[in-house]
Amino acid sequence: MVEEKVDNILLEARGSDVAFLVVGDPFGATTHTDLVVRAKTMMVDVKVVHNASVMNAIGICGLQLYRYGETVSIPFFTETWRPDSFYEKIERNRNLGLHTLCLLDIRVKEPTLESLCRGRKQYEPPRFMTINTAIDQLLEVEQKHGKSAYDEDTNCVGFARLGSEDQMIVAGTMRQLCTVNFGEPLHCLVIVGKTHPVEDEMLEFYKIRTENPEQKGNGIA
Repeated sequence: MVEEKVDNILLEARGSDVAFLVVGDPFGATTHTDLVVRAKTMMVDVKVVHNASVMNAIGICGLQLYRYGETVSIPFFTETWRPDSFYEKIERNRNLGLHTLCLLDIRVKEPTLESLCRGRKQYEPPRFMTINTAIDQLLEVEQKHGKSAYDEDTNCVGFARLGSEDQMIVAGTMRQLCTVNFGEPLHCLVIVGKTHPVEDEMLEFYKIRTENPEQKGNGIA
């Protein structure tokens, strides 16, 4: 809606107050920045009310926010589409010793290919990528590139439903996290870089217990 009907939003905002609500921080997406630029170009006043975001909520695991590199998005692979541009960014972060936040794909109100061909929109069932799927895809891409940016023994932190009462936070290797059932969405994953001793101490609270792969994780809020 934002991309296709932005002109309507801005035209209405010239004569009345319009509220545009987003999940996460307003400037977490370039689309929202473009909306502000266009509004200012049209001399429409803009007031920003900042919101909670995964970009800072991940600090709960103890990895210091200023030690993160570029954030990447992991899209769902298909039989004919397996993009891997995120790999170079992860490799660069790892070479610098920085942590990487991986945002996992959310497919909601995605039109089916058949409906697009017919010109009448029908939507696929909603899909939310799990940490397990993300790791499988990450390892597939590593096998393809073979630059050792990460492997099954690379430490990561998996987050599910972050900020909710039943949030789940589990630290462990990629191999270990693949054995965990993280439950309902939303999920995200952090690939750990070089850690400070204080970060290690905090991560210890969330370490996976190999004797209980169904662990709930530490829900400290």
